[in-house]
Amino acid sequence: MTNPVYLALDLPRVDAARALAEKVKGHIGGLKLGLEFFCAHGHHGVHELAQVGLPIFLDLKFHDIPNTVAGAMQAIHVLEPAIVTVHASGGRAMMEDAKAAAGENTKVVAVTMLTSLDERDLERTGVSGSAHDQVLRLADLAQDAGLDGVVCSGHEVGEVHKRWKQGFFVVPGLRPAGSAVGDQKRVVTPRAARDAGASVLVIGRPISKADDPLAAARAIEETL
Repeated sequence: MTNPVYLALDLPRVDAARALAEKVKGHIGGLKLGLEFFCAHGHHGVHELAQVGLPIFLDLKFHDIPNTVAGAMQAIHVLEPAIVTVHASGGRAMMEDAKAAAGENTKVVAVTMLTSLDERDLERTGVSGSAHDQVLRLADLAQDAGLDGVVCSGHEVGEVHKRWKQGFFVVPGLRPAGSAVGDQKRVVTPRAARDAGASVLVIGRPISKADDPLAAARAIEETL
Protein backbone atom coordinates (compact mmCIF):
# COMPACT_ATOMS: atom_id res chain seq x y z
CA MET A 1 0.00 0.00 0.00
CA THR A 2 1.59 3.23 -1.14
CA ASN A 3 -0.71 5.53 0.84
CA PRO A 4 -2.32 4.18 4.05
CA VAL A 5 -4.86 7.02 4.42
CA TYR A 6 -8.50 6.04 4.00
CA LEU A 7 -10.86 9.01 3.86
CA ALA A 8 -14.00 8.60 5.98
CA LEU A 9 -16.91 9.72 3.79
CA ASP A 10 -19.99 9.83 6.00
CA LEU A 11 -21.66 12.59 4.01
CA PRO A 12 -25.45 12.85 3.57
CA ARG A 13 -25.33 13.06 -0.24
CA VAL A 14 -23.67 10.63 -2.63
CA ASP A 15 -22.80 13.32 -5.15
CA ALA A 16 -21.05 15.41 -2.51
CA ALA A 17 -19.16 12.36 -1.23
CA ARG A 18 -18.01 11.42 -4.71
CA ALA A 19 -17.00 15.00 -5.52
CA LEU A 20 -14.85 15.14 -2.40
CA ALA A 21 -13.30 11.75 -3.12
CA GLU A 22 -12.48 12.78 -6.70
CA LYS A 23 -10.89 15.99 -5.45
CA VAL A 24 -8.47 14.34 -3.02
CA LYS A 25 -7.99 10.86 -4.54
CA GLY A 26 -4.42 11.60 -5.56
CA HIS A 27 -3.42 12.01 -1.91
CA ILE A 28 -5.29 9.15 -0.21
CA GLY A 29 -5.22 5.37 -0.52
CA GLY A 30 -8.87 4.40 -0.08
CA LEU A 31 -12.38 5.36 0.98
CA LYS A 32 -14.10 4.39 4.23
CA LEU A 33 -17.89 4.18 4.08
CA GLY A 34 -19.54 3.79 7.46
CA LEU A 35 -22.91 2.84 8.84
CA GLU A 36 -24.43 6.28 8.30
CA PHE A 37 -23.51 6.28 4.60
CA PHE A 38 -24.57 2.66 4.05
CA CYS A 39 -27.95 3.08 5.75
CA ALA A 40 -28.65 6.18 3.68
CA HIS A 41 -27.40 5.00 0.30
CA GLY A 42 -27.00 1.21 0.41
CA HIS A 43 -25.42 -0.76 -2.41
CA HIS A 44 -26.06 2.03 -4.90
CA GLY A 45 -23.96 4.47 -2.89
CA VAL A 46 -21.10 2.01 -2.58
CA HIS A 47 -21.14 1.29 -6.32
CA GLU A 48 -21.10 5.04 -7.02
CA LEU A 49 -18.08 5.65 -4.80
CA ALA A 50 -16.29 2.63 -6.25
CA GLN A 51 -16.22 4.52 -9.56
CA VAL A 52 -13.57 6.79 -8.01
CA GLY A 53 -11.18 3.89 -8.46
CA LEU A 54 -9.94 3.49 -4.88
CA PRO A 55 -10.33 0.50 -2.50
CA ILE A 56 -13.52 0.57 -0.42
CA PHE A 57 -13.54 -0.04 3.33
CA LEU A 58 -17.05 -0.87 4.57
CA ASP A 59 -17.01 0.05 8.25
CA LEU A 60 -20.32 -1.63 9.14
CA LYS A 61 -19.23 -3.09 12.51
CA PHE A 62 -21.35 -6.23 12.27
CA HIS A 63 -22.37 -7.52 15.71
CA ASP A 64 -25.05 -10.20 15.97
CA ILE A 65 -25.41 -13.95 16.25
CA PRO A 66 -22.93 -15.84 14.04
CA ASN A 67 -25.48 -16.95 11.45
CA THR A 68 -26.83 -13.43 10.97
CA VAL A 69 -23.38 -11.90 10.61
CA ALA A 70 -22.38 -14.58 8.10
CA GLY A 71 -25.50 -13.82 6.07
CA ALA A 72 -24.78 -10.09 6.15
CA MET A 73 -21.22 -10.71 5.03
CA GLN A 74 -22.45 -12.81 2.10
CA ALA A 75 -24.92 -10.06 1.16
CA ILE A 76 -22.09 -7.59 0.53
CA HIS A 77 -19.96 -9.92 -1.62
CA VAL A 78 -21.17 -8.14 -4.73
CA LEU A 79 -19.69 -4.86 -3.46
CA GLU A 80 -16.19 -6.41 -3.33
CA PRO A 81 -15.01 -4.38 -0.31
CA ALA A 82 -11.31 -4.40 0.49
CA ILE A 83 -12.00 -4.27 4.25
CA VAL A 84 -15.06 -4.98 6.43
CA THR A 85 -15.40 -4.57 10.19
CA VAL A 86 -17.10 -6.69 12.82
CA HIS A 87 -17.17 -6.15 16.60
CA ALA A 88 -14.69 -8.33 18.49
CA SER A 89 -17.09 -8.32 21.42
CA GLY A 90 -19.42 -10.47 19.30
CA GLY A 91 -17.24 -13.43 20.28
CA ARG A 92 -15.01 -15.98 18.64
CA ALA A 93 -17.74 -17.98 16.87
CA MET A 94 -19.19 -14.86 15.30
CA MET A 95 -15.80 -13.72 14.07
CA GLU A 96 -14.96 -17.17 12.68
CA ASP A 97 -18.22 -17.27 10.73
CA ALA A 98 -17.73 -13.71 9.49
CA LYS A 99 -14.31 -14.57 8.10
CA ALA A 100 -15.56 -17.80 6.54
CA ALA A 101 -18.38 -15.94 4.79
CA ALA A 102 -16.29 -13.02 3.54
CA GLY A 103 -15.13 -12.63 -0.03
CA GLU A 104 -11.75 -14.07 -0.94
CA ASN A 105 -10.15 -10.64 -1.33
CA THR A 106 -11.84 -8.99 1.66
CA LYS A 107 -9.95 -8.40 4.88
CA VAL A 108 -12.14 -8.86 7.97
CA VAL A 109 -10.97 -6.80 10.94
CA ALA A 110 -12.44 -6.64 14.42
CA VAL A 111 -13.26 -3.45 16.25
CA THR A 112 -11.72 -3.73 19.71
CA MET A 113 -12.76 -0.55 21.48
CA LEU A 114 -14.26 2.57 19.97
CA THR A 115 -11.95 5.58 20.10
CA SER A 116 -14.81 7.63 21.56
CA LEU A 117 -14.64 5.51 24.75
CA ASP A 118 -12.33 5.63 27.74
CA GLU A 119 -11.89 3.72 31.02
CA ARG A 120 -14.86 5.43 32.64
CA ASP A 121 -17.09 4.29 29.78
CA LEU A 122 -15.75 0.75 30.13
CA GLU A 123 -16.50 0.72 33.85
CA ARG A 124 -20.07 1.84 33.20
CA THR A 125 -20.59 -1.13 30.89
CA GLY A 126 -19.22 -3.59 33.42
CA VAL A 127 -15.73 -4.04 31.97
CA SER A 128 -12.91 -3.84 34.49
CA GLY A 129 -9.35 -2.81 33.77
CA SER A 130 -7.83 -0.27 31.43
CA ALA A 131 -8.70 0.49 27.84
CA HIS A 132 -5.28 -0.86 26.91
CA ASP A 133 -5.98 -4.21 28.57
CA GLN A 134 -9.40 -4.50 26.94
CA VAL A 135 -7.98 -3.85 23.48
CA LEU A 136 -5.28 -6.48 23.96
CA ARG A 137 -7.80 -9.06 25.17
CA LEU A 138 -10.04 -8.52 22.16
CA ALA A 139 -7.12 -8.40 19.72
CA ASP A 140 -5.91 -11.78 21.01
CA LEU A 141 -9.44 -13.16 20.56
CA ALA A 142 -9.62 -11.84 16.99
CA GLN A 143 -6.28 -13.40 16.16
CA ASP A 144 -7.41 -16.75 17.60
CA ALA A 145 -10.58 -16.50 15.49
CA GLY A 146 -8.53 -16.24 12.31
CA LEU A 147 -9.35 -12.67 11.39
CA ASP A 148 -6.99 -10.51 9.35
CA GLY A 149 -6.53 -7.85 12.01
CA VAL A 150 -8.21 -5.35 14.29
CA VAL A 151 -9.29 -1.76 14.63
CA CYS A 152 -7.71 0.00 17.59
CA SER A 153 -6.54 3.44 18.59
CA GLY A 154 -3.03 4.73 18.03
CA HIS A 155 -2.39 4.30 21.75
CA GLU A 156 -2.63 0.51 21.51
CA VAL A 157 -1.54 -0.33 17.97
CA GLY A 158 2.14 -0.58 18.87
CA GLU A 159 1.58 -3.20 21.54
CA VAL A 160 -0.93 -5.12 19.40
CA HIS A 161 1.58 -5.13 16.54
CA LYS A 162 4.24 -6.66 18.82
CA ARG A 163 1.86 -9.52 19.70
CA TRP A 164 0.54 -10.02 16.17
CA LYS A 165 3.38 -9.49 13.73
CA GLN A 166 1.42 -10.37 10.59
CA GLY A 167 -1.77 -8.55 11.60
CA PHE A 168 -3.54 -5.84 9.61
CA PHE A 169 -4.22 -2.83 11.81
CA VAL A 170 -6.74 -0.07 11.19
CA VAL A 171 -6.38 3.07 13.31
CA PRO A 172 -9.23 5.63 13.41
CA GLY A 173 -9.64 8.75 15.52
CA LEU A 174 -6.52 10.36 14.10
CA ARG A 175 -5.89 14.08 14.25
CA PRO A 176 -3.02 15.99 12.64
CA ALA A 177 -1.04 18.15 15.06
CA GLY A 178 -3.08 21.19 16.03
CA SER A 179 -6.45 19.79 14.90
CA ALA A 180 -9.59 19.81 17.05
CA VAL A 181 -10.16 16.50 18.85
CA GLY A 182 -13.99 16.66 18.63
CA ASP A 183 -15.75 13.60 20.09
CA GLN A 184 -12.62 11.44 20.11
CA LYS A 185 -10.90 10.65 23.41
CA ARG A 186 -7.82 8.57 22.53
CA VAL A 187 -6.16 10.26 19.57
CA VAL A 188 -2.68 10.41 18.05
CA THR A 189 -1.27 11.94 14.88
CA PRO A 190 -1.31 9.96 11.61
CA ARG A 191 2.48 9.78 11.60
CA ALA A 192 2.65 8.43 15.15
CA ALA A 193 0.10 5.72 14.32
CA ARG A 194 1.95 4.74 11.15
CA ASP A 195 5.26 4.53 12.99
CA ALA A 196 3.65 2.30 15.64
CA GLY A 197 2.52 -0.24 13.06
CA ALA A 198 -0.80 0.94 11.61
CA SER A 199 -1.67 -0.53 8.21
CA VAL A 200 -4.56 1.84 7.51
CA LEU A 201 -5.08 5.36 8.83
CA VAL A 202 -8.72 6.45 8.90
CA ILE A 203 -9.11 10.21 8.64
CA GLY A 204 -12.39 12.05 8.20
CA ARG A 205 -13.14 15.52 9.47
CA PRO A 206 -9.56 16.89 9.27
CA ILE A 207 -9.96 16.48 5.50
CA SER A 208 -13.70 16.53 4.81
CA LYS A 209 -14.39 19.59 7.00
CA ALA A 210 -11.25 21.50 6.05
CA ASP A 211 -11.59 24.81 4.23
CA ASP A 212 -9.38 23.28 1.54
CA PRO A 213 -9.75 19.46 1.62
CA LEU A 214 -7.14 18.97 -1.11
CA ALA A 215 -4.53 20.98 0.77
CA ALA A 216 -5.41 19.15 4.00
CA ALA A 217 -5.06 15.72 2.37
CA ARG A 218 -1.78 16.73 0.76
CA ALA A 219 -0.43 18.04 4.08
CA ILE A 220 -1.27 14.80 5.86
CA GLU A 221 0.31 12.72 3.11
CA GLU A 222 3.50 14.77 3.38
CA THR A 223 3.82 13.86 7.09
CA LEU A 224 3.90 10.16 6.22
